[in-house]
Formats: sequence, C-alpha cells, structure tokens
Amino acid sequence: MTAVVMMLSSCAAKEEPPHDPELLLGFSQLGTESAWRSGNSADIEKKAEENGVSLMLENANRKQENQIAAIRRFIAYQVDVIAFSPIVEEGWDNVLLEAKEAGIPVVLVDRDISTDKEGLISCHIGADFYQEGVMAGEYLLRKADRLKKDKLHIVEITGTEDSTPMRQRQAGFMDTISGDERMEVIESVNGDFLKSRGAECMRYLLEKYGEDIDVVYSHNDEMTLGALPEIEKAGLTPGDDMVIISIDGGQEAIDVLKRGRINCVVECTPMLGQELMDTAKKLKAGESVEAVIHPKEKYFSDEMDLSGLGPRGY
Repeated sequence: MTAVVMMLSSCAAKEEPPHDPELLLGFSQLGTESAWRSGNSADIEKKAEENGVSLMLENANRKQENQIAAIRRFIAYQVDVIAFSPIVEEGWDNVLLEAKEAGIPVVLVDRDISTDKEGLISCHIGADFYQEGVMAGEYLLRKADRLKKDKLHIVEITGTEDSTPMRQRQAGFMDTISGDERMEVIESVNGDFLKSRGAECMRYLLEKYGEDIDVVYSHNDEMTLGALPEIEKAGLTPGDDMVIISIDGGQEAIDVLKRGRINCVVECTPMLGQELMDTAKKLKAGESVEAVIHPKEKYFSDEMDLSGLGPRGY
C-alpha cells in the first residue's frame, strides 16, 4: 500500500488526502526551528511511507493556537489516530476532550502536557528529558574533578518557557549538581530553543558576567551554536575558557564537539517515527500500548574518542 503524505500549512488552503482504509494518522508538528525538529518530521514521513500509513502532517509554526486548530481538523476529518508535539504543557484539555469524545486516540511525540483529566492521552513517545539533564550534570561533576577548581559559575540557557524539555532538563541538571558546593548557577535565561535567541542570551550574559562565567549549560544545540560566536567575539575560547554543555546531538554540534569548542553533547534522538507507527497501528486495532516509550540515549564528550562516530542523520 502506498502512503499518502500531505504537508499542510495553517494559513494555506487545505487539501484532504484520500482516506486510507488501514490507518490515517494526523500529526501536528510544532515547527521547524531546528535541525532536530526537521529531522523528526522527516523521520515520521519516512516511516509512514515505509509502513503504509497515510499521514496528514501540519506545521504549527510554533503557535499553540495553530496546533489546536490542526487537531480540530483531524477530528473533523475522522482520522484514526492523532499525534502532536505540544509547544507548551498547559492549555490542551478542551481540544483533547473533543478528540476523546470523537473516539480518536491521541499520542504525544517528543514533549508532554500537563493535565488533571484522565484518559486524554494514550501514549507519550519521547526522550527522558530529566535523565538528559542528569547526564549533563554528571558530566559537569566529572569535569570539575579534572579541572580541580573550587568554584564553577554556571549560566543556563533554557528552552521554551513551560515546555516539557525546558522544565525537565533544568530539573535533572539542578538536582544532580545541587549537592556539590563547587557549583553555582548565577543565572538562567530563556533562549526559546532558537539559534538567534541563544546568541542574544549569550551576549547579555557576557555583558553582565564576562570572564566570571565558567560553564554554559544550553538546553539544545541550536542555542549552543548561536552562543559560541558570541563567546569568541568576547575574546574567549569556548571549550577551553568556558565549559560548554549542550543537548540534542545533531551533526553540526558533534562536529564542533570533535573540534573542541563544545565539551559535552547529550543525545536526544528525533528518530521516533517507527515507534509512532507501531503505536498508531496498535491503537487502531484496539490493542493496549505502553503509557510512555523512551528511546535509549547516551552522551558524547571530551572524555571520549569520537573519531569513529558515524553520521547522526540530523
């Protein structure tokens, strides 16, 4: 069977694909703000085609109202399963109650939501963001031992405010380093997971703290890659004068890690397409699914020989 893939825009005229009798999946992607996000969309499209799944894919352009509208279109079209990557955690109850009343199961991809209502979500497929923060913190503790410093001043560039990865990456990191008196987080600023905002945040932090910054903990590669040139413009060497810790593990960040300008990159794989297709098929068949599915992830750092690390694919 041939998969039908439709890319829909929230402001363009909508074309409806022919209804595949086996499985029609509606997926609302939150945006195209990073290589990670683009890789995630591409993997979902690829796996839909490989699995004979008809896919209605909408890009919300980082606006919650666009995602809510997309979910309502999926309900109206009577898709078999709805999946989406929520831009923030709150504000989904009403539209998800509509999906529940329509008998359409909903799967979260990548990010989570916050709700007191039961039965709105069938499954969450995505990284363990808290553990990513833990891995970042554990690396910093080991790095501090090697540096033999009595105090490390840390700045944090966080992801989108109130998003699941922002909250959990921060919590995992803070919980891990909080018992070590050498660690002092002097400021956290919101970089919104954007490269341009990463640069803006780093400029602000350098103007305020300058060479007092020992560590930059950034919640994603895009913000990290935006911050690095600002550090160099200030006459400092990232990876040497400042310890740089990033999350995602995209190709560009790994290349920079190999050159010594980033010290640690924690993996957050966007390759979630097969898990989504398998879960959607089970839900369509009325089978039970796991409430949470986490891919296995690791980290890469200046402690390792990375010469044999293959292409990342995103």
